[in-house]
Amino acid sequence: MSRGNRATLSAWQKHLVDELRSLARDHPRDVRIAQQPQVGTGGDATLRLRLHTADIPYRPGGLELGEDEEFIVKIRPSLFSPPSAEVDHTRFLGFPHVLQGQRLCIYLDPSREWRPSAGMAGFLSRLWDWLTDAACGAFDPSTAMYHAVGGVLHHADDTPTIVVREPGPPKRQQIARLLARSPHRYDLTYSTDRDGHRTPVFVLASDLPFGAASTFALFLTLLDDPHLHRAEGRQPEVSPQSPAFLTSLLASALRNPDGTEQYFVLAVPHPAGGPHHLLGGRLPSTTADALRRLAKKHGTAVNLDPAIINADIPIEWCNMSDERQEVTTRRDDNRPVNGFQGWTVHIWGCGGLGSWLAEFIARAGASTITVCDPGTITGGLLVRQNYTEADIGQTKADALATRLRAIRDDLTVTVAEGSVPDPAVSLSADLIIDATVSHSITTYLDTLAGEDRTALIAQVATDARTGTLGIANICAPGAPGTPSELDDQAGRSVVADGALELYHPLWEEAAEGDELIPTRGCSVPTFHGSAADLAAVAATLVNMIGLHLQQAETPVSGTHLIALPHAPAGPRHHFLPAASDSRE
Repeated sequence: MSRGNRATLSAWQKHLVDELRSLARDHPRDVRIAQQPQVGTGGDATLRLRLHTADIPYRPGGLELGEDEEFIVKIRPSLFSPPSAEVDHTRFLGFPHVLQGQRLCIYLDPSREWRPSAGMAGFLSRLWDWLTDAACGAFDPSTAMYHAVGGVLHHADDTPTIVVREPGPPKRQQIARLLARSPHRYDLTYSTDRDGHRTPVFVLASDLPFGAASTFALFLTLLDDPHLHRAEGRQPEVSPQSPAFLTSLLASALRNPDGTEQYFVLAVPHPAGGPHHLLGGRLPSTTADALRRLAKKHGTAVNLDPAIINADIPIEWCNMSDERQEVTTRRDDNRPVNGFQGWTVHIWGCGGLGSWLAEFIARAGASTITVCDPGTITGGLLVRQNYTEADIGQTKADALATRLRAIRDDLTVTVAEGSVPDPAVSLSADLIIDATVSHSITTYLDTLAGEDRTALIAQVATDARTGTLGIANICAPGAPGTPSELDDQAGRSVVADGALELYHPLWEEAAEGDELIPTRGCSVPTFHGSAADLAAVAATLVNMIGLHLQQAETPVSGTHLIALPHAPAGPRHHFLPAASDSRE
């Protein structure tokens, strides 16, 4: 490249380089630019930086640093991506937060941690903190992202996501099946009574600190020499694994249809112990067909030399949705909704509150949900209820059941005919939520409350004028009092309390204008409220009920009053324990 065509620094890169030169002038002992920046074909500016690291304290188990350490720093052309740092040796290989043996993970989440306004000083501060934590052994290897496979995500575009929920294989090699749920999702199962794409699951003997490569030939090389010891004239730490892997791969390919890709799953040991990390890959159909021809001609016990395999054959890595219990923490861990996990819940009334309540409880982990509401969905309800255009004309219960089943595979959803389920079934549930706002249902529920039951009863409603208030009357099993008695008791107390004036409308007759007439003609008046209002009220009430379900002893009976932030002035939450409850 002639001098006139040589790539030049972008304005952003020049800004950072000037900052770095200034820092080097001000701190010559600590910071040195060992090689001036050069712009590559991709537009990144690369320079070498030397830091004096002798003063960084070391603790056993930490990363051992030299007197000085040299880093290759890459500066992107724009401010949207942070600079990166890597080394040109393998002394850091296998250490947590070292990517593919040579890149340092300075920013776990650049969108939150990279501040362009801090410039190169901010980058050096992050790098220095990284070195200090590494030398002191402050990194937790068990939580280092993708530590088992070189610290990087293995993923190719246009590949499906493989969902894994079953425990890992007990054997070194095992055949699983991939079940296509959609073009974008395949589920992995070890069940032998299911059809699907035969997929070998192969447990490796070692981690893959350099990653698993993107070509078939290099991948097989890494199987036999994961730490690339041969390049240093040393014997690999593991016995060759590629022959057994190929045998397993050929055996599966032979039983899958011609013209289809061949998938495989690797179970990679984690350096810190514990469950294996899973990688899912696939070979193109042309390669899979070649493997089939090979197996038909020579059998599956073929030993291929990775050095003679076409170096251009790609491995297309699939996104893994690893949902095994041993590696997964629920995102709602330690939240009030955890009280619903594993519970059997009845939801009576699937309208403004009930339709949202059901979805939140389904996502919270209830094991079984029974819904009942014979009402039919019309277009006007979509403004505030949890339905779609496709649901119009169905009963609310049927449409909601379909939606709940789509949320979780392991959730059992049943539809009760009529307005309420059989009383014997209801009494054996863990929780009954009445969201009907029906006097008839309340009368029926009062009789049920007096029966011998295991179910906690929660009766919920909102206000007619704004749809921003919520009430939940909680009747614990074995506690005296019916929902009506609890509501009357709470109403007398609230109406007599001026500080709770916000909630008085919950016990007052609706004044003219408080309700709306949704359509012309003989339309039943209904309450005001949007989907945002009702979903928020429902979510808050779900949390309140969830707190009762989490109580180790018999849940406390009482009344929750809640108000959304845009409701008129007053307390946002107030709880009145049932007066007859000795634990108030």
